[in-house]
Amino acid sequence: MPGPEESIDQPVSEARLIQARMDKLERLRERGVDPYPARFKPTSNSVAARAALDVVESEQGEGAMSEALILAGRMMARRGMGKAAFIDLKDSAGTIQLHLRQDVLGEQYELLEDLDLGDIIGAEGPVFRTRRGEPSIEVHSLTVLTKAIRPLPDKWAGLTDIEKRFRQRYLDLISNDRSMEIARMRATIVASMRSFMHGRGFIEVETPMLVSVPAGAAARPFGTHHNALDRDLYLRIATELHLKKLIVGGFDKVFEVGRIFRNEGFDLDHNPEFTTIESYEAYADYHDVMEMVEQMVSTIAREVTGSMIVPAAEEGEDPINLTPPWPRLDLREEVKIRSGIDFLQCKDVESLSEAMRERNIHVEPGANWGRLLDKVISDHVEPNLIQPAFLVDYPIEMSPLAKRKPGFDGIVERFEGFVGGHELCNAFTELNDPVDQRERFEEQERLRRAHDDDEMDRLDEDFLVAVEHGMPPTGGVGLGIDRLAMLITGERSIREVILYPQLRD
Repeated sequence: MPGPEESIDQPVSEARLIQARMDKLERLRERGVDPYPARFKPTSNSVAARAALDVVESEQGEGAMSEALILAGRMMARRGMGKAAFIDLKDSAGTIQLHLRQDVLGEQYELLEDLDLGDIIGAEGPVFRTRRGEPSIEVHSLTVLTKAIRPLPDKWAGLTDIEKRFRQRYLDLISNDRSMEIARMRATIVASMRSFMHGRGFIEVETPMLVSVPAGAAARPFGTHHNALDRDLYLRIATELHLKKLIVGGFDKVFEVGRIFRNEGFDLDHNPEFTTIESYEAYADYHDVMEMVEQMVSTIAREVTGSMIVPAAEEGEDPINLTPPWPRLDLREEVKIRSGIDFLQCKDVESLSEAMRERNIHVEPGANWGRLLDKVISDHVEPNLIQPAFLVDYPIEMSPLAKRKPGFDGIVERFEGFVGGHELCNAFTELNDPVDQRERFEEQERLRRAHDDDEMDRLDEDFLVAVEHGMPPTGGVGLGIDRLAMLITGERSIREVILYPQLRD
């Protein structure tokens, strides 16, 4: 018979539902059933069971049954009563129907009286096809594996509360097949990425998450205190400087897939903790890195989805074609085309601010020149870069870690990759002149004090000492794995591709 939580005639308080399940738990124990056994060994899963039936039917014809299989999973639905019942069993691979009959199970059939949706059970029996054509397990043995005390979300409405989906992600994974699919796709994306990098001869390394100087990016850090050392430390805002020290040390190709922490707000594209891949290759420049990025992203898309063409996140937009090569677009020209501003003709805060106001672009009070130009790019250039493209050659004021471009005053060899109107990666021909690097860091420190901007990059003396020992010409890139997962899965929100996103209280 259906449990009380399966009635839709009137709402039942959660406390009453929990108590009803507790009563069933005790009844199971009274009849000698352990509701939480220590061991159970499945021999198959829902997908493999369906495949086994296809094989035996191809060999023996319609009406054939497979050998007995052992499956385990969560009970998601139950139909029938009296002497026969059907259960939808959900495991990590999918869902399959169980067919239970009193004349086959004998006394074990009585276990159904004390089972509820959400319970984890084990079933043994052959696979057959019902008269309606549904592959099903003819259950010869039924085992209670875990009695669930709390009910699942309402079976009719599913889990639709957005906040609850993210706060209780386990319920989201149980209730929403799409969420499980995204989680699996993300894991495949990262595995494919690692395989690609290893195939190119890169070595994967790990660098510190707790650092004394939060440098390598323009971001506000999270702080903490180390009691034993009695010193303040920070969660890293980038892996860049530690990875480049390894290039100084003699590695030619290194990368890290790691968590980054930035004390900022969150929206559809941002989460205060996120995952990146950063890589550095000696004797490469930003042209080499562009080629690597477009090859890596397109290869991952093909391996994960079977195609280099992925669906657009916005309804009505064209699919996104990741096939290399991607266009290389000069940043200065794109800004002029999209906004009418020539940033080389507006080289101070006052003139750039005036040009922005004339075009109704918000001017942040106290912002430095680089931050203002970044606002112009964000408002007028980025939203138009739906198909993949690289913006190349940035002003030096925005790029304290990039090498100057020969023959172009005030321009550095930097690119950012954009897809779907969002930044995907940031890369440079790395600055390896220690004198120039020190001057740039000192300028960043000056601007941070002048504009009271704690997101400006910071001077890291230990990194400067390393570069003074000699760093070879190097190309480096940082790519957001969460953004890449959004792109390949076609999701609009970063919270959909992070299993545990940050949320407000």
